[in-house]
Amino acid sequence: MRIVYVSQWFEPEPNNSKTEAFLNGLLADGAQLTILTGFPNYPGGKLYPGYRVRLFQRETLMGFDVHRVPLYPSHGRSSIGRIANYLSFFLSSLIYGLVRGRKFDLAYVYHPPITVGLAVALWGWLWRVSFVIEIQDLWPDSVAASDMAGVGQLSRLLHGLCNFVYRRSARIVVQCPGMKKKLLERGVPVNKVTVIYNWTDEQTFDAPAEFVLPLLEKNDSFNLVYAGNFGRAQNCETLIRAVALVSEIVPNLQLLMVGDGIEEERLRELAGKLEASNITFHARVPRNRMAAIYAHADALICTLTSQDLFSYVIPTKTQAYLASGRPVLMSVSGDAARLITEAGAGFAVPPEDPAALADAIIRMVQLSPERRAAMGRAGRAYYDSHLSFTRGMAKTLDVIHEAAGDCSFEPLQASPALSKQ
Repeated sequence: MRIVYVSQWFEPEPNNSKTEAFLNGLLADGAQLTILTGFPNYPGGKLYPGYRVRLFQRETLMGFDVHRVPLYPSHGRSSIGRIANYLSFFLSSLIYGLVRGRKFDLAYVYHPPITVGLAVALWGWLWRVSFVIEIQDLWPDSVAASDMAGVGQLSRLLHGLCNFVYRRSARIVVQCPGMKKKLLERGVPVNKVTVIYNWTDEQTFDAPAEFVLPLLEKNDSFNLVYAGNFGRAQNCETLIRAVALVSEIVPNLQLLMVGDGIEEERLRELAGKLEASNITFHARVPRNRMAAIYAHADALICTLTSQDLFSYVIPTKTQAYLASGRPVLMSVSGDAARLITEAGAGFAVPPEDPAALADAIIRMVQLSPERRAAMGRAGRAYYDSHLSFTRGMAKTLDVIHEAAGDCSFEPLQASPALSKQ
């Protein structure tokens, strides 16, 4: 089967949970694979060293045939810049599909943004190519949660675009039960939607790379680690305030924040204002080295804002945390909190509540090392049973084969929501 995997983000960018293992799984199933993506610029909105925007670039990356098409690099608070980023890749991938799309049997689309799915829906209709869309962030909900200027006016348009893409898709993959429930409420047929939890790169935890930060080797410290994006949605402010609250109660506590993002400068300023000298920021670390950092953590932590959207989103770091075998603290609600408590892997508290998170940190510190180790083992066991690559890949291949065998194509027409614009 000739499959094109379409994602606006791809290696070396970190904003894609389905890369090497997933693509190798497709190859192992007999697929002839092409990756269609843009030029790497996430999360800073600036092109990575060694790249410049061209009309087309073909490269071999991790052994895969990667086709890059132009986009406008941007990822900040500017709604104009973000729209330009999305629309430029939409146009480029649409043109690519109109020219080359007939050579593929199926497209697998990684969403967000929905504009990627829209491009494939259009050229896929022309060449009668079925596509599967995998939804990691549910639009327009996640766009509204970003607080970009003017997004409220776009919500109705985006809602219509999403419904159009969902109708045109052969199958839809979502990352958690709450997201499936939302799609069913929108009228998507139940037999079209499959829940497949994200997995993580398990090999990095089974055989961690050699990488040590001296900060984490202090024997008398309780090491709390946050890893990921410093964005508005991640609400790391709650974490910094919680750590500041417990600094006197737990004098040996230290927080390591590994990553970057648009909120980093403000978070550093907040830590200074609160005189939280036990908080250290570190630049983003390659995924294959994060396992070594997790191994030196006494607990791992995740925070999100309190929007309804995040009750049906599971941050990708959740799977990595569970696979690491370390206890977890979650300042989140919904499906992500349910995973941690169901696994017995740690504590979950309501989001945007520094006092509640501070209490959870104290509870975690006061547990015996043996109890924390048991939590970590329970988390890894839960991951292996419910979230592993083997389990998820098998379900994904079933979905792909079902989609490839589905030759029904709905007429290309605007959705009811769009026709009212």
